[in-house]
Amino acid sequence: MRDYLAKLRARGEVTVVEVPVDPQFELAAVTQGLQQRSDKVIVFNHVIGSKMPVVTNIFGSRRRLCEIIGAEDGNFCRRWMEFDPSMHGAGSFAEAREYPRISGKLSDLPQITYFEKDGGPYITSALFLAKHPKTGIANLSFHRSQFIADDELRIRLGSTHDLTQYHKAAEAEGKALPAVLLIGTAPEIFVSACASLPMEEDELKVAAAIRGAPLPMQRCRTIDLEFPADTEVVVEGHILPNELRPEGPFGEFMGYYVPVGNNHVFEVLDVHWREDAVFHSLNCGSPEDMNPLDFAISTRIYRRLVEQLPGIVNVACYPNLMNTVIQIRQQYEGHARKVLLAAIAAHLDYSKSCMVVDEDVDLYNLNDVWWAYLTRGRADTRAFILEDMPGFYRDPHKDHWGRLAIDATKPWGREAEFERKRIPGADTLDLGKYIGEVGK
Repeated sequence: MRDYLAKLRARGEVTVVEVPVDPQFELAAVTQGLQQRSDKVIVFNHVIGSKMPVVTNIFGSRRRLCEIIGAEDGNFCRRWMEFDPSMHGAGSFAEAREYPRISGKLSDLPQITYFEKDGGPYITSALFLAKHPKTGIANLSFHRSQFIADDELRIRLGSTHDLTQYHKAAEAEGKALPAVLLIGTAPEIFVSACASLPMEEDELKVAAAIRGAPLPMQRCRTIDLEFPADTEVVVEGHILPNELRPEGPFGEFMGYYVPVGNNHVFEVLDVHWREDAVFHSLNCGSPEDMNPLDFAISTRIYRRLVEQLPGIVNVACYPNLMNTVIQIRQQYEGHARKVLLAAIAAHLDYSKSCMVVDEDVDLYNLNDVWWAYLTRGRADTRAFILEDMPGFYRDPHKDHWGRLAIDATKPWGREAEFERKRIPGADTLDLGKYIGEVGK
């Protein structure tokens, strides 16, 4: 991560905060304010209570995420398919490498409390690395982790997560599941953890494929695992079997608090970090949270759609709205409706509403998407509701049941009537030539 951070500094994409910042609320508040102004990376050099600088918003730019995997045209989904190991193979690991590491304890790390009613400090950016007890396949995933004590974290494992299946397999044998929290990884590792892969695929090998070079690994000190050697901070331990304890509340990605619930227990065995380590922080629900989650959901839906239907161009998801937008090149009358049904089936957790648009619509701009729906035909016949369909896995009151599907494409056979007006040269115009520095 530090090499990538140095690259972004050289490009002028880093904002540095030098004044001391309180990790309780103030750091999150400053992060939110700066994110509203730009997508620059933010570095806090002086966080009260810790000697470790904090970096955030590294992945808060859709442009940078595309750049990491070489999606030069901005189509993350299509580029991601080239790294799909089931279709194209994957990268490899290098021999173990030993970076000098400093031993410490959990409370030495920045103790960041993000939202007013959070149950306490949380680690929000950590990648959990574990291996399936039977297959040995490694998995990377994200799970919020509440600080309880130097030897304990409380973690949220969702019912649909691969790590949950790994834990159940270990639990069936009466064993704890060894795992490590990786805080501050190289960007290709972070992105590989975001994008959804089948459980039998190894995200670390995909990260190596993105890097285009073997991934140096280093052995853990207390458990039988290896971790990417250049990881800034590593927390070793295991998830206890048959043990649930209260965790929360926590301000989640949809903008509400998740109440206290009985969740899993991570027993901390060792904490260590590289010399001059930087701690990665992530505001839940911020662009740095939503953009990677968008790609995680979108790549999964895109993969399923291109396997079934022609004309799929791109997919975008708005996770906090549980809204998916699919961009297509229409092939026949009714094409959009088929795409809608296939997309809803591809990811039940997040596609509470699905919308299909043509290639001339910006699927990352909901104003443009709704403009297409409301100007390209009838409102009643181009939308339909699927009643009583289960949705998000964590929904005891069924608030997210049901589906709304919207066809926002041009009427088949009348495409010429809906050609968008344009001014030649407007999209490439350099306004600085006309108004100078003062007017910028």
